[in-house]
Amino acid sequence: MDVALFVPCYIDQFYPQVAMATVELLERHGCRVIFPEDQTCCGQPMSNSGFRDDARPLAEKFLRVFGKYDHVVSPSGSCVSMVRNHYEPLIGERANTMRGRVFELCEFLHDVLKAKVKGRFPQKVGLHRSCHGLRELRLGSGSERFVPSHDKVKALLAGIEGLEICEAARPDECCGFGGTFAVDEAAISSRMGQDRIREHEKNEVSLITGTDTSCLMHLEGLLRREKKAIRVLHVAELLAQAEASA
Repeated sequence: MDVALFVPCYIDQFYPQVAMATVELLERHGCRVIFPEDQTCCGQPMSNSGFRDDARPLAEKFLRVFGKYDHVVSPSGSCVSMVRNHYEPLIGERANTMRGRVFELCEFLHDVLKAKVKGRFPQKVGLHRSCHGLRELRLGSGSERFVPSHDKVKALLAGIEGLEICEAARPDECCGFGGTFAVDEAAISSRMGQDRIREHEKNEVSLITGTDTSCLMHLEGLLRREKKAIRVLHVAELLAQAEASA
């Protein structure tokens, strides 16, 4: 199966290892990964800030770059949700042509490839539920307010030996990143992130994982500034490391 890889801006610039782990996972599960080199930002930062006229050309370009592929995969729930759920106000009905072809990584592994991940990762890990993945992509949650038919992320993690997954007490609450919200409301954003970290500390986890590098980047910044021992690791990296140990 041919898969076009969509790499969000912040992963490209700050966390390229997440993209490489995504490629490793997809190839290990039988995909031929194609990276269209003329891809750019999906337009989410502009759209979220109210600058639709600036976001529209980026949505147009996304369709030109990725429109010929049947499967487009990204290790970012927020960017996938932008394309699937928020392109229509920018480019009209043409947005519908991509809606069934753009997937978040865990969603694609679970729903399309029916992947069964095996390996070893002997750590106690906190699972962070990003807002876009939880509410718009319905990847899975322990909260009664957002229960989908199946928890896709946990299903992928279930086959990993030694891995203990711990849910936060309030799994449906935002970490405070919210894209430009973290810039406009830095103090509130930090307090929200600190609340999430305290819940993971109560569970005595050594690591926090999740499907969105943006949220993990926010939490990692708070952990570093407060000199806490907990690390963060994107779920793609966790899965790839676990499988490599099998």
